[in-house]
Amino acid sequence: MRLGIFARTFPRPTLKETLGAISARGLDLVQFNMACVGSPTLPEWIEPGLCKRVADAFATRQIIMVAISGTFNMIHPDPSQRRAGLKRLCTLAEACGALGTDMITLCTGTRDPDDMWRRHPANDSPDAWHDLEASTREAVRIADDCGIVVAFEPEVANVVDSAEKARRLLDTINSPRLKIVMDAANLFHHGELERQHDVVRDAFTLLGQDIVLAHAKDITKDGEAGHEPAGKGLLDYVHYLSQLVAYQPNCPLVLHGLAETEVDASIAFLRRTIAHITNGSVSSC
Repeated sequence: MRLGIFARTFPRPTLKETLGAISARGLDLVQFNMACVGSPTLPEWIEPGLCKRVADAFATRQIIMVAISGTFNMIHPDPSQRRAGLKRLCTLAEACGALGTDMITLCTGTRDPDDMWRRHPANDSPDAWHDLEASTREAVRIADDCGIVVAFEPEVANVVDSAEKARRLLDTINSPRLKIVMDAANLFHHGELERQHDVVRDAFTLLGQDIVLAHAKDITKDGEAGHEPAGKGLLDYVHYLSQLVAYQPNCPLVLHGLAETEVDASIAFLRRTIAHITNGSVSSC
């Protein structure tokens, strides 16, 4: 299992400096964001030549762009906002080959009009699910046209707030272009953290075969997504990574939700945990 990190963890004036900071930590996998080159995450337009400059910078440092962030609110209550997000997603998808990646990560969204990471009661409505299906079908059509995959993660504040709903969406869309980002720190509704082994195990049982990327951060309370560095919260990382090794042993594990000053300790924690698991001393059950 190889470790990577969100590029935005290292804010620098230039991409060269950002990638240099990542390489200095002994990492060679990155989840990229166009914000690192002064663009919106989902740009309306990408300057000619920018993709090559990005790809060349990655090649020089021998760093792999395992995915690029393409998050927008897929169930925004304003249909024009959803259409704009999909149009920009198409722009990013068309650039993926030149950038050097074949995966875009998505957020399934919320009915909250101002914050796509904030839960809204209308997320559970049939209309919200209908809009999610429509947005996802279009995202998958774009992915198919561009030869990439789009990957979403279950997250308690979003319309897909459980592994069960994620499985439902996968089965409904039924496309090899639609995959899962697994982040165990995002799975726990109020009252569920005390039974975290069951929640995580069930999530892998339902989604394990469709996971293409995993995130590493931590959680201090249930009912919201985690925001702590891996190893600094309440998530049982031995159990989480044991499940990941059992289902997708070669899956990239990407750190985020941490400050630059916390990176070294989090990397060390993850490497110790992975070594502990892969040396055969821990069961995946």
